[in-house]
Amino acid sequence: MKIALVHDYLTQKGGAERVFELLCKRYPQADVFTSLYDPDRTIELGDRLVKTTFLQGVPGATKYFRLMAPFYYPAFRALDLQDYDLIISSSTSFAKSVRKRPDAYHICFCHNVTRFLWDTQTYLREYGDYQNFYPFIEKIFRVMREQDLKYSQEPDLYIANSTTVAARISQIYKKQAIVINYPIDTSQFQFSNAKEDYYLASARMISYKRLDVIVEAFNWLGWPLKVTGEGPEMAKLQAQGLKNVEFLGHVSDGERKRLMANAKSVIVAALEDYGLVPIEANASGTPVISYGAGGVLDTQIPGKTGLFFRRQTPEALQSALMSGSKMAWDYGDIRDHAVANFSETAFFRQVDRVMTTLPGGFALAS
Repeated sequence: MKIALVHDYLTQKGGAERVFELLCKRYPQADVFTSLYDPDRTIELGDRLVKTTFLQGVPGATKYFRLMAPFYYPAFRALDLQDYDLIISSSTSFAKSVRKRPDAYHICFCHNVTRFLWDTQTYLREYGDYQNFYPFIEKIFRVMREQDLKYSQEPDLYIANSTTVAARISQIYKKQAIVINYPIDTSQFQFSNAKEDYYLASARMISYKRLDVIVEAFNWLGWPLKVTGEGPEMAKLQAQGLKNVEFLGHVSDGERKRLMANAKSVIVAALEDYGLVPIEANASGTPVISYGAGGVLDTQIPGKTGLFFRRQTPEALQSALMSGSKMAWDYGDIRDHAVANFSETAFFRQVDRVMTTLPGGFALAS
């Protein structure tokens, strides 16, 4: 059986790319395809041959990959995958559009629907440089939405990373999805029973992360808060924070793990499609105080691994923090829950179970 692994673009290293890296390790004989590949800025694939599209030859395309948006669908449609029996795509947008033989099978690990097309205003707030071009962009996006709906019908099976994403796939693409929560490498995180006197927020400093809500809540409480991460909102947040709020900027992976392990709680105020930070915190034995919507509904157990606040306001967060400070958390149970449910072993146990249900010989892929 010939297997093709396909990802949107390998020009960065985020959560979607980490999942694709796991799939590449799981299927070492599979051929790897993507639109653009920059080995210096993305996941480690060793000496694996990565086959790209005609976009790879466009000067500057790997750096300015977002500007290539109108050309990705033609690029993926032009890939020749006729020799492959099983196609596994990893996609937030374009890779799901690849062509296959009529008797082949296509599984799409869908990290989200194409967000910039279906939630354009939120996306443009995150990437404000494009906001001034909205009238022009919207005309292009109108055509691309039609393409996205058409090509969303290509996969035979969708696997979503959360119930939130599965609901979007159903609502927009009219396709049902199996939910398999994506994993982290739980062995890479430190565990500590001895929590220190601070709370932690770890996120890119962009508007939808709602770090402003977190900073304001801690301003009022006067409790120590450490914030890691960088981004366009950094200067604004630094001006907002009082002396009890410490901005650490970019920290090493080792320092970030130490901070997570020793924090009283990790705070998340964003509405995330899935979100790896809460799982990383739990793998460190640390409870999570989070906005109670989106991916955390799949990953957190209120009262056991963390607490929810129901409105993205400083007042709602303050109330949850006060409740959390009075709880006797079992840090070992928090870590055990993360390992049991969100390790790579747990992830592929569910993937293999799905593989065994595929028609005919496709089950051999597991």
